[in-house]
Parts: sequence; structure tokens; C-alpha cells
Amino acid sequence: MRLSKKIAQVKPSATLAVSSKAMELRAQGREIVSLSVGEPDFATPQHICDAAKKAVDDGMTRYTQVPGIPALREAVAEYFNSYYGTSAGADSTIVTNGGKQALYNLLQCLLDPGDEVLIPGPYWVSYPAMVELADGVPVVVGAPASQGFKLTPEDLDRAATPRTRALILNSPSNPTGVAYTEAELTAIAQWAVSRGVFVISDEIYDRLVYAPAEPVSLAPFWEQHPESVAVVNGLSKSFAMTGWRVGFTLAHPDLVKAMSKVQSQSTSNVCSIAQHAALAALTGPREMLGDMCDAFARRRDKAMDVVASWPGVVCPRPDGAFYIFPDVSALYCDRFKNSTELCTLLLEEAGVAAVPGAAFGDDACVRFSYALDDDTVVDALTRVGRVLTGK
Repeated sequence: MRLSKKIAQVKPSATLAVSSKAMELRAQGREIVSLSVGEPDFATPQHICDAAKKAVDDGMTRYTQVPGIPALREAVAEYFNSYYGTSAGADSTIVTNGGKQALYNLLQCLLDPGDEVLIPGPYWVSYPAMVELADGVPVVVGAPASQGFKLTPEDLDRAATPRTRALILNSPSNPTGVAYTEAELTAIAQWAVSRGVFVISDEIYDRLVYAPAEPVSLAPFWEQHPESVAVVNGLSKSFAMTGWRVGFTLAHPDLVKAMSKVQSQSTSNVCSIAQHAALAALTGPREMLGDMCDAFARRRDKAMDVVASWPGVVCPRPDGAFYIFPDVSALYCDRFKNSTELCTLLLEEAGVAAVPGAAFGDDACVRFSYALDDDTVVDALTRVGRVLTGK
């Protein structure tokens, strides 16, 4: 079969081999603990589920406006206004099929063939592929564990060229959990604006931040520079709604119209039932956000205590999300010479599934999720430590 050159250049997931191995072992009756999961283990709050059921009962099953029902777009604007002090209107928002579609639509609207996009590394696995699908060129700017997984404006300036069109920021980060401070984030955004580089701020984990760190957004910076910034967010992580597929974006109204045009020719509106559930999430009680943060912070601390016992391993303390991303390269040996080989060995000998750092652009590391109960996380990481140290 003849496929397009564009799709041929998109690389398959680097985790496929490990995933296939995990399924094979489960089929053999092995119990595999997955620390590879990228979603909270909490149930979607009941009032959100009830709103979805009511939407079905009320016949809210028709097409909606492509960028979202008006009440939900208003609620999205109010989300940024209430948390981050902006004065956004509904015309500056769009609702998408998860944050992933928002990112895809943005890149389709912003890039011409050959435009370069700066991507801090380690990076979420889909960023480079999305840039390539928009005929852009991903330019990874690495920040290793020894640098705290953080970039500075100077790092970005060295990587920028006359073809640089955009910068993707992700804070708190998947896979590292590291979060930029307000001063750090603003400094990077100011650099980008001074160079004419558009900033896409992926803030999908914005409410999953643990004290003393505080939630930070580029929404206030967007209000000052609306033609230079777009803020992407969604309900998957903070509201435990991964399967509902509701994302949203804060952007200039003209860019929102362009994104809506792309969406109208691809998926049209987000599921009408999911939109009514999202409306309940954004306008209803939010006590569960604090409860989730407390649980994740506790798990983070327990995970870090275990990792601290691994000799030679460097792991910057995550401020948010629910991942740790230790640099384990000091322990590479004949048994496992890279992150993919190590993850395969962890499956076989420890019964633990993890994601190779190579998938995120840093082969020195491995990503472990602590989005499971405390005892499971500690037990699984303890088993990982035995494989790493050969004890």
C-alpha cells in the first residue's frame, strides 16, 4: 500500500515493544504493576457524571457549535479569570477533543512548511510528531537532570534561528513533573515575544502542583500579548476526566476562529454529553482538587524516598503532575545499556511496567508514574531498585 511521505516520517511510539511485552506477560498469568499510566486513579466526581446523565435524559445529543457550547466557553474563560486574574471573554476560548487536539490545531494554524518549533527536552512524546504533521521542524533543546530539567532564555536563544516560529512550554512537565516559577516562565515568554516567537503553553497539569510550589500560568502574559501566546489546558488530569476528552484553549479571537476552522473540517464539535459534564466540572465544587493534590504529594514523597536509596541516581524533585523521571544512566551495564533495555528487564524481573526515557528524548532516564495507591507505588519502586542494584 502506498502511504504519504508525511505519515511515513512520523515515528511510532518508542514504548510499543515494552507494551507488547507487558501484554504477553499478563497473558501468561504474570501480575504486572503499571507505573506507566498517565492518568489519575481517582474516579470522575459524581456531580460531573450526574450532569452527563442529565444531558442524555434532556436530549442534549445534537450537534453543537464547533468551538463549544456558549455556556462552556464562558466557563472556560471564567476558569482563567478566577484562578489567574485575567479578563478573558468566551470569544477567546475554544473547546477541543482533549488538550491534544488543541495542540494539533494550533500547530496547523501557526506553521508553514519548514518553520521550526523549539521543544524543551525531555518532552511529551507527541510534540515532535505534531510539529512534523504540520510540516514544521521540531528543534529539541535539552535540559538534563543535572540542570533540573529546566531551560533558560539563554538556552533557547542559542537554539533559535530565523526560521523559529514557535516554542512549546509544558509546566508542570510530563515526564519530569518539574514546574517553572512565575519569574522563570515570564522570563522565557518575554524572550519569545522579543524574538517574534509564538508561545504555546501546555498547562494540562496546572492545578496538580504541590506546596511550596504554586500553580502558575501564562494566562496573565497572554492578556498583555494576546497575539503571541496561547494557553492549552483541559479536564483530563486535574478533574480526573481522561476518557471524557475535553480540552480547551485561551487564545486571540482570530486564532480561535482559525482553530475552529481546522476543527470544523476534522472532528467538528466535542461530544455534546462530555461538554455538559465539563460545564458541571468548571462551575461545580472543586474540593476534590485539594484532595487529589494531597494524595499525589504524599505519593511523590514516598516515591522520592525509595529513589533516594538507588546509588548514583539523580532525580530532581517534581513540583507537580504525577511522575518522577530519574536519571539512572550511572547504573547502565551489560544487562541494560539504555532505558528501553532497562524497561524490558523491569517487566521481566520485577513485573513493573515503566516508560523508557528515550520516548521523551532523554535515554538516560525512565518515567515512573505515582498515580496509584501508596503501597503499590512503594512496593513497585522497591522491586525496581532491586533490579537496578542487582540485589
